[in-house]
Amino acid sequence: MATKSLSSNSYSFSKMNIDEDEWVENMRKSMVEHDDEMIGKIPVCIFTVPQVLLATDPESYIPQQVALGPFHHWRPEVYDMQRYKLAAARRTQKYMNVSFERIVEIMKKDDEARIRACYHKFLDMSADALVWMMAVDMAFLLEFLQVYAMKEEGRVLEKVTSSMSHVVDVTGKKLSHMAILRDVVMVENQIPLFLIRTMMEHQLRKLTGGQVKSADETLKTMLMGLYQELTPFHEQQLPDVDINDCDHLLDFLYHMTVPNNKELGIMEAEIDIENEQIIELPDGGEKEEETFAKKSEVRKVMNYIWNLLSKSNAGLVRLFKKLIFGRPMTLLMKLPWKIISNLPLLKLMKEPMERMLEKFNGEGEEKEKDASGEPKAPTIEEIKIPSVTELVKAGILFSPVNGGILDMSFDNITSTLYLPVIDLDVNTEVYLRNLVAYEACVAAGPLVLARYTELMNGIIDTEEDAKYLRERGIVLNHLKSDKEAADLWNGMSKCVKLTKVPKMDKVIEDVNTRYSKTWRVKIANFMNKYVFGSWKFLTIFAALFMLLLTGLQSFCSVYTCSRIFHTLPDIQGGSE
Repeated sequence: MATKSLSSNSYSFSKMNIDEDEWVENMRKSMVEHDDEMIGKIPVCIFTVPQVLLATDPESYIPQQVALGPFHHWRPEVYDMQRYKLAAARRTQKYMNVSFERIVEIMKKDDEARIRACYHKFLDMSADALVWMMAVDMAFLLEFLQVYAMKEEGRVLEKVTSSMSHVVDVTGKKLSHMAILRDVVMVENQIPLFLIRTMMEHQLRKLTGGQVKSADETLKTMLMGLYQELTPFHEQQLPDVDINDCDHLLDFLYHMTVPNNKELGIMEAEIDIENEQIIELPDGGEKEEETFAKKSEVRKVMNYIWNLLSKSNAGLVRLFKKLIFGRPMTLLMKLPWKIISNLPLLKLMKEPMERMLEKFNGEGEEKEKDASGEPKAPTIEEIKIPSVTELVKAGILFSPVNGGILDMSFDNITSTLYLPVIDLDVNTEVYLRNLVAYEACVAAGPLVLARYTELMNGIIDTEEDAKYLRERGIVLNHLKSDKEAADLWNGMSKCVKLTKVPKMDKVIEDVNTRYSKTWRVKIANFMNKYVFGSWKFLTIFAALFMLLLTGLQSFCSVYTCSRIFHTLPDIQGGSE
């Protein structure tokens, strides 16, 4: 029985409401009945959302209206839909050549092990509970998808029964219908596609003029209609996705959004030629930006001056540094520094000089490090690219292109960045977030969709950025305001791992190169790199400045400076 003698911190069977006999029986069956070799060949395809993404916006990943599959089935807020699921199952049974119970028996015998293998979490439920749950959920999902099959074929859906009228909406405008639409695309709310095909094969309903379509054709028509309803992009040519290569509904939507070479009809050789144009610098180096002088030449001059001063009298230099940058002198310099820093020319150097003083005082000398002593890796990566407003000021144009995310490009001749047209509505954020989460779970190569969202997050910082893209026809905003559009992209800044997409990174590199060639950016880069970013330069400048003040003070102590100033001519032309 329950282990009551365990401490209060321990977990017992009674606390977890587990039947010991049923649990032991399930363990026995899992050890002797399942074919490990067969199960090992079935890839896991239905995942839970990574915590780093789930924490950003739980409502975008957790179903709010209806649960499909075992992950959220018993949650009270979604279990209320069970009566609608059962009603759909009873109607589905009328169009099948066998009884619904017979379908459940076939699933239990042939597909239970395969169903469990599809989910990456251990499903702690009996075989009967699992297959009945899946069968009823499939019947509901198929009835919901019929709306999109009819739309895709240009036909009108038959009258919906009163029990389902507020759930399944022919026009797709009811709030409950929209909520279900968002739920069916969530990562944790998926049902294996092979089960849906199996159920459809037993249906005898004729969909077109006396000719019965195959299960694959019918299912693909439904999913294509669903994709047309959900996709925010305006592709001119859709990829040819094989329904048999898709694991579930969300997997089909991902292949439609980010097609592979086979689905695009592109040969590998063509991709290799294109990728050869992308040149990566060794050791992760970055391409030097153009400026007034080469980086090496400026540093040579500064190093030469510094070495000359150091070799002339190293002890004097060290003493001079201590006098200038030591704590006593720093405290003494605070009062005049407040006065001097307000001068027009020196006001620009106030912040970098203060940072330099803090560095020599040991304050903020090093970046935050982890336990091993290495700098901490960033938890959020935002693509290093200027915002839309900054790019426009630099002369870069934006132009829409009707296509997918792989159709973006940059024209160096016209300085035009071509971005795919995207619709933003109440479903877009949930759709993109779950596709990004699914991509992070299954993609073996580059995270293309994650990189696209990072790019949009990088160029859209403010309401003005979103407004400009809307006016250019790139963002078709159906939300309440441009601020909501900007918040949508800025809210999707979390990524599970850093990624590189060669074609997209080439576009980003070209944009940054073009941006860095403007005079305003050149001057800013020059000042940051060779003036404000060089403590040697600032040390020399401060030393010379202090020598100048010291010399001026010594001169005024010998000669009466006020008497000299009185002898200067009147610059206003007046006379005494």
